[in-house]
Amino acid sequence: MKLPLKPDLNGRVAVVTGGGGILCSTMAEAIAACGASVAVADLRQEAAEAVATRIRAAGGKAIGIACNVLDRPSLEAANVQIEKELGPVDILINGAGGNHPKGTTTKEYFDPADVGKEGMVTFYDLDPKGVEFVFNLNFLGTLLPTQAFTRSMANRKRGVVINISSMNALKPLTKIPAYSGAKAAVSNFTQWLAVHMSKVGIRVNAIAPGFFLTDQNRALLTKPDGSMTPRGNTILTHTPMGRFGSPEDLMGTLLWLVSDEAAGFVTGMVIAVDGGFSSFAGV
Repeated sequence: MKLPLKPDLNGRVAVVTGGGGILCSTMAEAIAACGASVAVADLRQEAAEAVATRIRAAGGKAIGIACNVLDRPSLEAANVQIEKELGPVDILINGAGGNHPKGTTTKEYFDPADVGKEGMVTFYDLDPKGVEFVFNLNFLGTLLPTQAFTRSMANRKRGVVINISSMNALKPLTKIPAYSGAKAAVSNFTQWLAVHMSKVGIRVNAIAPGFFLTDQNRALLTKPDGSMTPRGNTILTHTPMGRFGSPEDLMGTLLWLVSDEAAGFVTGMVIAVDGGFSSFAGV
């Protein structure tokens, strides 16, 4: 992997939740390429281990761990294993998150004629359990791992936490109120935690990605032949740089934020990496 910058992370231990996914696996590999020992944490053991295997094949040090970001005992057990095999955690990347169809409306705009139609989810049909799932996965899925993995940081008075927010937190998107609201909560929590942990040497920041093609959104943005869906076209026309992001586009911001030398006075920031989407008014 060609890195935009390469901070010296030798001797550091990093945990990446959601590490089996497209974006977070690239983050895990980038951190490892800078010398950190990486615990790739994912709900799916096989996905975590596949990324860890790639890191080891490239000469890095990594382990794959199955854990549930919504289950405190699972996270605490993972922390025990990480400290035993790699050492106490220095860097936490809270990458686990996602949306759910039950927290999503069918259409962008409400039409009273849609109420009661089969297969149609209007604002009034949103399932509270689906909305709760999205909020829990994104917000509690950030808070609980932070509780589990930063205790040693607080005791040693040094550490870095990188949360993954979203451009949706800055400008909510149509159809996905639960996800947009949950990511706004992640951004707010990032600022709160940065202040709360400032006296024990833990820096807390967030990256807010724009539109990146992942396994979760590929079918919404592209057709089977690779062409754009109407929603995909709308996004591209509202992205001044005219393209979707690639995982590598996040690495410069990530590696800057984890570096104490480069970003030692940066905390409480939510950095948008979105090709200008959040800055464009549409005209």
